[in-house]
Amino acid sequence: MVRHAALVPLSQEHNRLLFVCRYLKKDAAAYEGFPLEIPAKLEYIVKVFQEVMVPHIQKEEYLFEACAGKDPALDALIQELVLEHQQISRMYSALTEQTDLESAMDQLARSLEEHIRKEERVFFEQLQQSQAALLDSIRWENK
Repeated sequence: MVRHAALVPLSQEHNRLLFVCRYLKKDAAAYEGFPLEIPAKLEYIVKVFQEVMVPHIQKEEYLFEACAGKDPALDALIQELVLEHQQISRMYSALTEQTDLESAMDQLARSLEEHIRKEERVFFEQLQQSQAALLDSIRWENK
């Protein structure tokens, strides 16, 4: 999948987040330098959400706003993605309240992975086909 230049930074962040998803799953393989203990995984996900996920969602929501009202099919997809952002954020916020933290992190990882795949395979593809001129105008320097 060739990405429009404006989407490349988002796709790169998605790749990093997909690694996080693999790492957080219950059946995660050992990765050198990444402990498998639950408290260490929680510490890692907190760091990634603060450093990567929050700014990433802000960029995507800027993109959603720029695309809104131009294509009804895209608008419907954007609504789904915004709801998923909210759900994923709630799941993340509730992690510390969970009695089964391992299962909660696994569910968060699986939901985030599914969401990222939808953005990459469906949203970005539709966006590139229907809104290439809009993508040409996107600049991430100040986002």
